Amino acid sequence: MKVIKAKTAGFCFGVRRAVDTVYKQVSSRKAGEQIYTYGPIIHNEEVIKDMEAKGVKVLRSEEELNSLSGGTVIIRSHGVEKRIYDILDGKNVKIVDATCPFVKKIHNIVQEQSRSGRLIVIIGNPEHPEVQGIKGWAGSKVCVIQNREDAENFSANQNEKICIVSQTTFNYNKFKDLVEIISEKSYDVSVLNTICNATKERQTEAESIAETVDAMIVIGDKHSSNTQKLFEICRMACNNTYYIQTLGDLDLNQLGSVETVGITAGASTPNNIIEEVQNNVRIIF
Repeated sequence: MKVIKAKTAGFCFGVRRAVDTVYKQVSSRKAGEQIYTYGPIIHNEEVIKDMEAKGVKVLRSEEELNSLSGGTVIIRSHGVEKRIYDILDGKNVKIVDATCPFVKKIHNIVQEQSRSGRLIVIIGNPEHPEVQGIKGWAGSKVCVIQNREDAENFSANQNEKICIVSQTTFNYNKFKDLVEIISEKSYDVSVLNTICNATKERQTEAESIAETVDAMIVIGDKHSSNTQKLFEICRMACNNTYYIQTLGDLDLNQLGSVETVGITAGASTPNNIIEEVQNNVRIIF
């Protein structure tokens, strides 16, 4: 019996940087100082619970943000709209920016391209905080495309100059397909592939493992976009693919008759959760 764990499973650079930023602020805070994150710092409930146990409060709305009169506010890894920075700048709070550098790069790109007059097309999930943040730096000429139907229905003035960027965790193959559909419409299109290299590597490795095993386990928070994409990719390659947040979500009896199991995890999944799943899967073999 064999268990194969993806080398790319677990925290990516941006997530680790954001998580470390919060714990560093916790360890160095002054007596009585309250630390906040604007939105969950990453998409992982277990990590957020641990931070809350250490006194970190999650601000989940603009109303909560507007009510602040002090403390430290940490910008989450997904980034936020420009207007959130403007609100914070007008308050008596310390701002710590934990936005992933790769996301911050997209903010700069769309701001610059928007100022030059281009229509910004963001390929991604319009409900995801990263996409909402990117959109908030793109000016008034911006739209979000999530699927083939959106791409086929997309239209703009024929003389419009267009800049296409992507959510960092979007499925790379889907991104290429959607770009091709838009490009065939004969617009003046500038395509900037802003999918994080770590995301592409993680997706490629997960697919490769899923193609060779009898069962595949994908570990990550239910709200994690990159984990959802991993699950979709793995399920296409392996029918017996399971999406879990923790070991408690996995029915080990389902794996009793298989000979090989693959394990991967989203970019916001802590290593201790991955190891717990891996160790328990090995026990049943």
